[in-house]
Order: sequence, then C-alpha cells, then structure tokens
Amino acid sequence: MKIFENDADWEERAWELAKKLVFIDSSDPGAYEGEIGERLYEYLSRCCERCGGSLADQIQIAREEVLPGRFNVMARIPGKTNGPGLIYICHMDTVMLGDGWDETTPPLGAVVRETEEQGKTVVRLYGRGACDMKSGLACALAAFEAQVRETGKRGELPNRSFSIICTVDEEDFMRGVEHAIRSGWITKEDWVLDTEPTDGQIQVAHKGRTWFELTVTGITAHASNPWKGADAIAAMAEVISSIRKEIAACPPHHDLGISTVTFGQIQGGYRPYVVPDSCKVWIDMRLAPPVDTAAACAMVEGAIKKAEKEIAGVKGSYVLTGDRPYVEKDPDSPLLSCLKEAVKAVVGEEAAVGTFNGYTDTAVVAGMLGNHNCMSYGPGSLELAHKPNESVPYEDVKRVQGVLTELAGNILWRKSM
Repeated sequence: MKIFENDADWEERAWELAKKLVFIDSSDPGAYEGEIGERLYEYLSRCCERCGGSLADQIQIAREEVLPGRFNVMARIPGKTNGPGLIYICHMDTVMLGDGWDETTPPLGAVVRETEEQGKTVVRLYGRGACDMKSGLACALAAFEAQVRETGKRGELPNRSFSIICTVDEEDFMRGVEHAIRSGWITKEDWVLDTEPTDGQIQVAHKGRTWFELTVTGITAHASNPWKGADAIAAMAEVISSIRKEIAACPPHHDLGISTVTFGQIQGGYRPYVVPDSCKVWIDMRLAPPVDTAAACAMVEGAIKKAEKEIAGVKGSYVLTGDRPYVEKDPDSPLLSCLKEAVKAVVGEEAAVGTFNGYTDTAVVAGMLGNHNCMSYGPGSLELAHKPNESVPYEDVKRVQGVLTELAGNILWRKSM
C-alpha cells in the first residue's frame, strides 16, 4: 500500500487506508488473512524506512505464524526506558462476506456514499469489515506511522516503546492474540488498546464468554411406542428451559448488566416417526460478575440432572469449549486517564466510558495476564458489525485517527506519566 508523501493528505490517511483494506477479502472462514497480512507487512516495512539510518534498523517488524498460512503482523518502535509500552492491537480478519448486501454496496466494494441521518449529511464507507474493524486498523496504522515520522524527525527513540499488532483469528477462537502473548509481544505491564467500534465511547469492561457443547443420549424406538424409548430431544428441551431460568435469575452487575445465554446451534433426531436417541446443542453464555465459568458449569450440570430425572433413560454430558473470564473496569487505570485526556483534546468533550458487549483481543490480554490497562476505542458502531451493508462514518474515522495519534504522542514523548 502506498504511503502518502504529501503531508496535506495526512487527515485523510486512515480513511484512504480503510478503503484499501475493505477491498481485500480477509473473511474468516473464507479467504483468511493471507493477502491482507502481506500488504500490511509491506506497508509497515516501507513506513519504517522513513526513519532512516540506525533508527530504522532499530524498529522491529515481524510476521509470526499462528495457524498454517496465517500470520500475525507486528511492528515495534523501541523506547529508551523499560516501562510499560503502548500497544495498539487490531484484528485483520472479518466474518464471512454473507448475503443480503445492497447491489450498489457489495461487501468488497469499499463504496463511499452520502446518507441523510437526523437532518445531517453523513459520508459512509460500506463493506465487510468497514467498522469491524478495518477502519479501526487503519486509524492505528496512521497513528503508528505518525510516531515513526516523529521518531525520524527528532532523531531519537521515544521514551516508551510503541507497538502495533495485527492479529489473525479474532472472529473465531482468538488464537492470534494468544500467540502474541506467548511470544512476548504483550506483557502484563503494557498498555493495550484495541480499535473495535465503540460508538464514540471508551469501553473498559467485558462480560465473560463461556461456551459449551452439550450432548444428550437416549433410546430409539418407533414413535407409535414412545414409552419403549427415551426421547433425547425432549430431555434437551428440559435442559434448555432449566438453563434459561437459571441465567435469568442471576443478579445484574452495576457496569456489565445481566448475564445472558444463547443456544446457537442444535441437532438431533433421525425421522419424525422415530424417538430420537441423540441431541446436541452449542451454548454461548455471556457472564457478568459474580457469575463465572464455575457457576455456569454448575448450572449446566444441574440442568442435566433434572432432565435425566424427568426423562427416564437419557444421559447428558458436556464439554467446555470456550472459557474467557469477565473483565471489570479499573477506574485507576493510567491508560484510561491518558485516553480520556486525548479524547478531550481532539474532540473538545469528555469521553463517555462504557462497556463492550462482545469479547475482544484486549479482553483476552486482560483475562490471561491480569492486565488492568486494556480497553477499546474505535470508529463506528458495533450495531452494524457482522451485518449486510456494514458501514462506518467518515467523521468517526477522522476523529479516531486524531485521538490515537494524540494518545501515542503524549505517552511516547513525555518524560514521565
């Protein structure tokens, strides 16, 4: 990707980068991150050459294979001190391109269109990943490039290190960020910001995400003699009802709200006239304190026991397939303080501080490392993510580029924090 040589183009940097990124298919499952990763590695390499001489040689650029043919792409400007480094982490993959797109805004079209919204003309970029999260990635790239330029201009390294990490697999099992942690690119002390769409807020807390694969086995029989069998689907219905009631009875959290459950996929049975001898369901729980994975497992186990008692002859079992702990807000986080300051400087107003409904790369960092300086701030709305006609407003991208650049400049070049 071309680096703009004309400083007059700087305010459009993230916007133009976002359009180029949306053109690239990085769907997961689908094309995955091969092409976008290569393009970003090339972009960062050319960007870092701008420092020139020994400074350019000190900037680390790396590609690390996480899954076959799928590489994290990272770059780091080292700092003079050993204090916490600043990290912007962004995923390269998107969900599947999907159906339902308007003919004039295809998922890889990167179409820019004006719309009328609440009496105002809004310029939007349409395409898969426009808000989740290629525009956020573009903002982080622009902010990183700005600090490379500043390093070259000053002729010295900043006081703190600054990294950008572009991950794979965030839309699936988040193995990209896990690999970055294991390989030492992220530590417990670092200040880590992702650029997921946050509707103008700084979002600092996450519900836990616990996944189950639950199986009920029964006894097959002809439907005309159901008493000779054990209906696995009927038993699963009892399990589902019990879990729903248990989740609904959980207390709400003052920041994260209520715990929720979704039974996202189910299969079972053979024919309508046969008593089903098996049923399987996949469960997604989003847990708010004090409800944790141990409590969720107890709910599932209790529901299975009730179903086994209600439907004679069935047996239930489960496998825990995902275990991400909840992340609570730390009001004393220095990164939060610096980010609020940067938003105020660029936007002119105090930033609202809220919670992120989904689970992000920074939530994985917080959960795995106990890092209290992990949060989200990016362009667009999560309400539009994963949907047909996904889009992001131009003004959002411009705002976030400004905030991320301001934040990095303040953190990297101050003598003390």
